[in-house]
Amino acid sequence: MRYVVTGGAGFIGSHIAESLSKKHEVIILDNLFTGKRENIESLPDKNTIECVEGSITDSSLLHDLFQNADGIFHQAAIPSVPRSIEDPAATNEANITGTLNVLIAAKDCGVKKVVYASSSSVYGDTPTLPKVESMTPNPKSPYAVSKLAGEYYCRVFSGVYGLETVSLRYFNVFGPRQDPKSEYAAVIPRFITRILDGKPPIIYGDGEQTRDFTYVKDVVQANVKAMQSNACGVFNVAYNQRINLLQLADQIMGYTGINVRPFHEAARPGDIKDSLADISAAEHAFGYFPKYTVKTGLEETIEWFRGQ
Repeated sequence: MRYVVTGGAGFIGSHIAESLSKKHEVIILDNLFTGKRENIESLPDKNTIECVEGSITDSSLLHDLFQNADGIFHQAAIPSVPRSIEDPAATNEANITGTLNVLIAAKDCGVKKVVYASSSSVYGDTPTLPKVESMTPNPKSPYAVSKLAGEYYCRVFSGVYGLETVSLRYFNVFGPRQDPKSEYAAVIPRFITRILDGKPPIIYGDGEQTRDFTYVKDVVQANVKAMQSNACGVFNVAYNQRINLLQLADQIMGYTGINVRPFHEAARPGDIKDSLADISAAEHAFGYFPKYTVKTGLEETIEWFRGQ
């Protein structure tokens, strides 16, 4: 099969490309805004991978790349709640206009299916747990709005044009290749790298907020299974358990053998209090079930960061 991975030099996209390249032809499209060349250069099966530097805002480029493609894994986005609050226009251009461009090109080129990376942020801070796909969305940031808009476009393109689409709502993905250096970095790589350096992990708020952390290899599994199935629609992708950030910091310190007292800063706007997913819909639709616990995922991730 011939697949295109938008954002394929990014954290999640590079893992998807690596998995696909073992059996399929893969084209990676990335503008390297948040993606990194080293993520691609580290892939072991580069003979089956073509890398193209470019943007999903370039419609003509998308039409060229999508010719004869069997499916599109659409991962490209500006993936940050704080960044979207600082610059909502840039998030809108990349995440909404870019996604529309991907869908139009897929339709025009006769692509069978698009698997789209959505986000648990579309649920907002509703107190009901676990989050179920049938709940009314309640986005609290421009990023969350952009991801929800992408889901709606996917649904409309399926209904109007017959393009098969799956939207996967990722819950707090972590793993190797995740960038800890950005001011918008996710919590786990920042915790790990600071603790390995003997520095206190920074917690925004009281640390009692809970998250349903999902190891990146389980996200890859969900993407591939969704593409190869007959499933269409919106599905949660998560571990289906939650821990709070104080517990997370303690676990990482336990695995590394380094103990430092967390440092607390003010809670950030747009952050939600609690997150937990119901993953039964994905399990029934395309056989998704997490193979990694937070413990096993953290162990692999810490080992990778030690090697850096």
